[in-house]
Amino acid sequence: MKNKILLGKIIFINHEKHYATIEYTVNEKKKSINGNIGDQEQQRLKEAGLIKQVHHFNTGDDVSFILTPTAKGDRIVASSICFLYNNALKNMQQKAEIENRFTGYLKKTDAGYFVKETGSYIFLPLMLSPWEIPPSDAQLNEPVFFKLEHITRTGKATASLFKKHFIPEYNTALRLFTNKTIIDATVFKVTPHGIFVYVAGTAIKGKINIGKDEIVVDIKTGDTIKIMITHLSSLKIIIEKAAK
Repeated sequence: MKNKILLGKIIFINHEKHYATIEYTVNEKKKSINGNIGDQEQQRLKEAGLIKQVHHFNTGDDVSFILTPTAKGDRIVASSICFLYNNALKNMQQKAEIENRFTGYLKKTDAGYFVKETGSYIFLPLMLSPWEIPPSDAQLNEPVFFKLEHITRTGKATASLFKKHFIPEYNTALRLFTNKTIIDATVFKVTPHGIFVYVAGTAIKGKINIGKDEIVVDIKTGDTIKIMITHLSSLKIIIEKAAK
């Protein structure tokens, strides 16, 4: 069976140690085996042309793999693990298109924060805003409401909390955006492609794009220019120079 491609389903994942247990069938007998699903291993497979993109594995993933001995030769493990599909995740994505609201539990690993969906036990990476205060240790393993982000992108779904806590500067920027306030912003960098300014304190920054035919004249670091926020979300800010 060496180098023969087998099919199986992930039934357990240890996210801290980057391994998964795969259940598969040989001659009508169910077996299980462990294998490395870490990002480094996935990157190696991508560079070798065996997969198109790095995948973050979940319980319920159907995968292909081969059996290989360990470096010590003392046991057999699953290797070249490739994601095929996950019906449970697909069902969540379909539900999200109608009502994008789920419950789960906050988890933290070496790779960051995750949400474990209550019904499927799928682990979804938690997407945090650049200006969001990360969950405290007291919130770990506690139930939360979340929604799916990147719903239509296979293998790229993430979780976003319904209840977010932002740094004070973001709330200031949100108020300035809502009121269409003209802001005196301090320039902290100038490049041929943009003028970078502090929008609210030094935590919220913005960039004024410079067209390829434009030339920046008499604007340098430390200058103050008038700007307005034209778009603000939890992930992105867009600003432009205010009309004089």
